[in-house]
Amino acid sequence: MRVLGYAIVVAALASTLHDTVHGQATEATQVLAAAREALGGEKKLSAIKTFTATGRTRQVRGNNLVPIEFEINCELPDKFVRTDEFPAQDTDPTTLGFKGDDLIQFPPPPTGAGRAGGPPAPPAGRAGEAPAPIGGRGGGTPSLEGGRRGGPAPLSPAQQRVANVKQDFVRLTLGMFATSFPSYPLTFKYAAQGEAPEGKADILDVTGPASFSARFVVQRDTHLPVMLMWQVPATNVVFRIPGQPMPGPRRRRRPPPPVSRIATSTPRRSPR
Repeated sequence: MRVLGYAIVVAALASTLHDTVHGQATEATQVLAAAREALGGEKKLSAIKTFTATGRTRQVRGNNLVPIEFEINCELPDKFVRTDEFPAQDTDPTTLGFKGDDLIQFPPPPTGAGRAGGPPAPPAGRAGEAPAPIGGRGGGTPSLEGGRRGGPAPLSPAQQRVANVKQDFVRLTLGMFATSFPSYPLTFKYAAQGEAPEGKADILDVTGPASFSARFVVQRDTHLPVMLMWQVPATNVVFRIPGQPMPGPRRRRRPPPPVSRIATSTPRRSPR
């Protein structure tokens, strides 16, 4: 009887877990479907092939807040270009984007420029090509978590730049279309229900290639996307303003020489 009861409990727990996971997947699909309907409907959204967005933002550079005027041109599903102009500075516009797995960047990145005092960077080829294995055994597919012995090889600089641009593309199009595209496929999972002054909201966990993760918030009453939350991982990249020299190695300050103390004595007066 005990063995039979244990088997029944295990079967019940497995059934409950399966129903919970299946319910989460179904609920995430339902939330996205309702969001697309609120954004205009499946037919209208699927008919959009190109779009252009313009705007103005600001960026902190040193102690200054530099205005930036940008223009984004996108041809779905795998062409994305952003051009930034700096009205307050006498510099040329910069362009960054991707076409398929190829990087679009102007001015082009410097070749053979590595870290200050370090080895030069590997040559940048097509972003879809795997770089040569770096040390140790095992190559494997490139990954941001690479570099460990026996693990996948790290991304090349060109692949890393394409991955960053594609993540910018995802953050923009996710709020516009409430879906992902084949150029950067995403996985959605229902996370929780949130409370806000505007009302309740459904929160979805979003994951993708190159360790991409975010949280997509959709208002429950209107089914409209209201927020996308993500955290940029810490890197050792040094951002440099054009014309600014590369930082050199830090120099340690020598401690000041010790101050020698001179003992002084006060002469004593003999009693009269």
